Amino acid sequence: MATNALHRVGVIGGDGIGPEVVEAALEVLDSAGLRTEVERFSLGADAYLRDGTVLPDEVLEALRDVDAILLGAIGPPLGSHEVPSGLLERGLLLRLRFELDLYVNLRPAATPPNAPPPARPGLDVVVVRENTEGPYAGEGGFLRRGTPGEVATQGSVNTRHGVERCIRYAFELTRSRPRRKLTLVHKTNVLTYAGDLWARTFAELAPGYPEVETDYLHVDAACIHLVEHPERLDVVVTDNLFGDILTDLIGALTGGIGLAASANLNPARTGPSLFEPVHGAAHDIAGTGRANPLAAIRSAAMMADFLGEPEVAERVERAVAAVAADPTLAGAESLAVAGTSRITEAVVRRI
Repeated sequence: MATNALHRVGVIGGDGIGPEVVEAALEVLDSAGLRTEVERFSLGADAYLRDGTVLPDEVLEALRDVDAILLGAIGPPLGSHEVPSGLLERGLLLRLRFELDLYVNLRPAATPPNAPPPARPGLDVVVVRENTEGPYAGEGGFLRRGTPGEVATQGSVNTRHGVERCIRYAFELTRSRPRRKLTLVHKTNVLTYAGDLWARTFAELAPGYPEVETDYLHVDAACIHLVEHPERLDVVVTDNLFGDILTDLIGALTGGIGLAASANLNPARTGPSLFEPVHGAAHDIAGTGRANPLAAIRSAAMMADFLGEPEVAERVERAVAAVAADPTLAGAESLAVAGTSRITEAVVRRI
């Protein structure tokens, strides 16, 4: 049973298929018994082209007041030059992560039954990605830009505070899972400063979690193990850039990014956390009714769990798993033709 609490949810439909999959997710949450008060925010490429704004300060302040944020997708059509490259990523998505202190990017992934290659049977992994530091912090610049002697630098920012709180979250999560195995992924043999900070912090925290088995992999080796020996990995903790790359690979290996959900968490709960599918705006199918809403629905389930509604989250996840495993509806090739409405209705019916 859901609680009787009313949760204020800020909804950013965004661009392309974003509004379609978000509305599907809200319909599923309602059918599962989650009570929400929705406030919609118009942000993204369309909003920028309409009025030239990315994330106005007054909108950011309004977002601080909601309990959670559900986001669809952000970005202009591929090949479009009307929106400067990186403007929305840095000015909207990364600004929300930095301003709301969403320092954990959480991405659980498991291969559903009947998933065809390149999906890897037996892959069941959660990636805990540091979300506010690393190369994405924006340290760097140009010297003599546009000349033959141009120099570009891009620094990786790693603080003890940021690294420790991310690794500690990963240890806490790992000891709640059956396998209780945590793997640090980095590149300590080459990135000898940032990697050393991550490795030392990991080693110093480990004795506080004697029930957790620990492991280390270089990021390139981790990619190989995900493909060849996925059973080696349970929970992975890593930095911002490596986590970004690994989770897309994991998405492809667990049935495609149409199933890939994510949470950008503020575990201290000093502000709202943000939940989003990772599949992008897919402008080529926007408005056709062909978007697969399962990643957005799974992200909404993660939101429900974080809001203190674990039974709602479990109910939704069970329904999604049943639909994803149904070869007549959402398995393999039929996902591309089932359509948003049919898949949403199937999830609601199973709830």
